[in-house]
Amino acid sequence: MPSEEPVLPDIVERGVVTLLCGSAAGAVSARLGLPYAGPGNKFWPVLAEAGLTPRRLSPAEFRELPRYGLGLTDINKTESGADSDLTGSGDDAGALVAKIEMFRPAILAFTAKRPAQVFLGAAFGIARVDYGVQEAHLGGTEIHVLPSPSGLAVRWWDPSYWHALGERHRERAGG
Repeated sequence: MPSEEPVLPDIVERGVVTLLCGSAAGAVSARLGLPYAGPGNKFWPVLAEAGLTPRRLSPAEFRELPRYGLGLTDINKTESGADSDLTGSGDDAGALVAKIEMFRPAILAFTAKRPAQVFLGAAFGIARVDYGVQEAHLGGTEIHVLPSPSGLAVRWWDPSYWHALGERHRERAGG
């Protein structure tokens, strides 16, 4: 049963270029209170490899992301676990729209297909989601869908989408 309190806090502030949105906190992340903390998760290494951060950060450094123009949230703030464990009762596309309207990031990048499908389905009626830049925009915010960095999603892993996001992030950041 989902709690009413967020499992992990949002890390977002005005001026972020890219807001990264996951599905929900994984089991290890929820237990440790640190995003993308599972031992097989590629999130932190790929941020550095794609040039989104200047070095590999540890999960404990998640509050540093805004200094690199990055924000962090989840479509489901009240449940945790693998996507197959989520009931979806905590999915909240409306809350994500409100965050986009408040913080106005240049890019919204989903870190897996599930949160993208939830959001794009609710906001635009889109049923099929592919990786990459989406045709749909929310105001001036472009939308990207990335392969999940979770160790559970290794068969779909393709870092090229993350590298393309890094290039676009630098363009939108002005350098």
